[in-house]
Amino acid sequence: MNLEKFRNYCLSKKGATEDFPFDITTLVFRVGGKIFALTDTDKIPFRFNLKCEYERAVELREQYEFIIAGYHMNKKLWNTIEPNGSQSDKFYYELVDHSYDLIFKSLSKKEREAIGL
Repeated sequence: MNLEKFRNYCLSKKGATEDFPFDITTLVFRVGGKIFALTDTDKIPFRFNLKCEYERAVELREQYEFIIAGYHMNKKLWNTIEPNGSQSDKFYYELVDHSYDLIFKSLSKKEREAIGL
């Protein structure tokens, strides 16, 4: 997983948008105006933050050393992931899907219908 693959996958999600609301390097991905993923485009090594259900977040942190509590985020609900080549891109895409789904489900019925899912 790298920045280009991550960005392309995030933008492939229905209704996803991107912007730089905090500074010129923090790339944010949103659905319905709410953040589901973010990364620093200049940070080496590449890493990204995703929202996660609390129990699953804890489980992932215990199982994988490259997943830690969300840096500069709510530590209960966000994880920072630093891909190290030990997992396939599919693994990371599933984590993006989970984050996107959590945010999408939190949108109002009207917002979800406007996105078309």
